[in-house]
Amino acid sequence: MELNPKMSEHSPHILVADDERSIRLTLETGLTLNGFRVTCARTGREALQAARVATFDAVVSDIFMPDGDGLELLHELRAIAPKIPIILITAQGSVELAVRAVEEGANDFIAKPFEVAALAGLVRRHLQARQEARADGAVDEGASFDEFSRSGLVGRSAAMVSVYKLIAYAARTEATVLVLGESGTGKELVARAIHDFSPRAGKPFVAVNCAGLTDTLLEAELFGHTRGSFTGATADRAGLFEAADDGTLFLDELASTSPAFQVSLLRVLQLGEVRRVGSTEVRRVNVRVIAASNAPLPELVAAGTFRPDLFYRLSVLTIELPPLRERIGDVESLALHFLRRLNNEEESPLRLSRNVIVALNGYAFPGNVRELENAMTRAAALCSGGIITIDCLPPGIVAAAHKAASSPRNDPASTLATDRPTIEELQRRYLQLILTEVGGNRRRAASVLGVNRRTIQRLIARYDLFSLAEKDVATDSESEMSDDTTEDES
Repeated sequence: MELNPKMSEHSPHILVADDERSIRLTLETGLTLNGFRVTCARTGREALQAARVATFDAVVSDIFMPDGDGLELLHELRAIAPKIPIILITAQGSVELAVRAVEEGANDFIAKPFEVAALAGLVRRHLQARQEARADGAVDEGASFDEFSRSGLVGRSAAMVSVYKLIAYAARTEATVLVLGESGTGKELVARAIHDFSPRAGKPFVAVNCAGLTDTLLEAELFGHTRGSFTGATADRAGLFEAADDGTLFLDELASTSPAFQVSLLRVLQLGEVRRVGSTEVRRVNVRVIAASNAPLPELVAAGTFRPDLFYRLSVLTIELPPLRERIGDVESLALHFLRRLNNEEESPLRLSRNVIVALNGYAFPGNVRELENAMTRAAALCSGGIITIDCLPPGIVAAAHKAASSPRNDPASTLATDRPTIEELQRRYLQLILTEVGGNRRRAASVLGVNRRTIQRLIARYDLFSLAEKDVATDSESEMSDDTTEDES
């Protein structure tokens, strides 16, 4: 275990648990530079030992640990410190993982790769929230879930991990949800996931596309109608609100509806009751509504084409789905997922050639996930040798790949943010911080860092920090120098 009781004793004390030394060093250095005291643990067992003997203000832990599931660690940490903020780090995001994390009591989680500054900000927000909750006398409520089904959402990018987190939170409430995103991004999958992970799972999930229906037809579809209420109404019929009673109703493409219909929908949401077209009888319904739009509803509200009162009623919780072009690293996973599904197998017999992977990753996919699914369906139909080659892809993707190949290649590394510190730079900043704290005393710096004096001398020379250690030259005694001869090199 690597203990780092640095900074002021009043600084927030953070427990970091990760089996990768580079991650621990990055987090220890970065969080310390952000004003936190840090204790690092290499395993879940070490983290639990640390939590039993010391008091921490927050925990940052990898989900997958070498000695067990990080969620099991989360469960045991909750038993030791029920109210402590716990932030999980994951490289393998999924809705199921997000729901399990929330169920076990995680306050938040962040996807690899991440910026240390972003993580530090996340820690600060949760510490502030806990402090405010204490001041207000608030009590945390645990999450409770029924059994969950698979969501069908695929992807481990940071953008999708954020979506999974919002789905997990939304599943715990009864609030209306607004899902925004371009066409083909998977808005209905998000709605189904919220339903499947909520206490309403097992009850009806009813989806309706509002686009292309007149007000009369849409009201009859949703609210029901009586016999003779309009031409073609030959019998009484219950609407989809009644069909979804005790369950979830998903209203897609809501931006296409008229202001008149929006008034009728708002009344149902406010009162929880419907009246069939042509009837005076009111029927109570218990339905959770999830709405979706590929049009920017806030802009439509500003333009006066969508009712602001309905927008605010629907957007209690808003989930914005990223377009596929912004989901870095998810395209190949999605392509393989579609191939497996086409073959109804966990492992597809079809493989993607390297050229195909490059072409898919370099394509913008204006049709998003739906376009990728169609591309894989076509490729599977045209493939004859077990390996999907680039000629199996749709012409648009092939043309974009040829165009990219004929253009001068850019070094991907050159597009990275230049202000992102390296491990080397974090080490230099960390040593600089420690030397400042100990007044330049090399022996004390060595003790804090857990290394010997010769290592400190070498690091000072390596990072050219002699100006911070000059005081030590005058204060160190020869006897202190001789102590180093008995120490092992770190």
